[in-house]
Amino acid sequence: MKRTVYWTYFAEKKLDSIYSYYTNIAGKRVAQKLVNEIVEKSIKMEKSPFIGQLEPLLENRKEKFRYIIHGNFKLIYWINELKNQIEIVNLFDCRQNPVLLEAQTK
Repeated sequence: MKRTVYWTYFAEKKLDSIYSYYTNIAGKRVAQKLVNEIVEKSIKMEKSPFIGQLEPLLENRKEKFRYIIHGNFKLIYWINELKNQIEIVNLFDCRQNPVLLEAQTK
């Protein structure tokens, strides 16, 4: 069954921050391309929501968080069966300290 992809406010803000950062260092074209690729990857999850691996740093949570990688970023999500949706909760830059992932993901 196809599920819809839902971006939380926090994840959307992270995507906006990525766009702003890459606009400043590489230009609008590069920033838009990166953001489009990340969004495209999230849309592909509608058909295959279990494609992502379980996130070991978040295994103590009630939700079973999964992730997929795009470049330096992890799209952190979980499958909300009650709402029949895939909830993207974080877009984590893997160049950061991994301890920050648990603190950031609510």
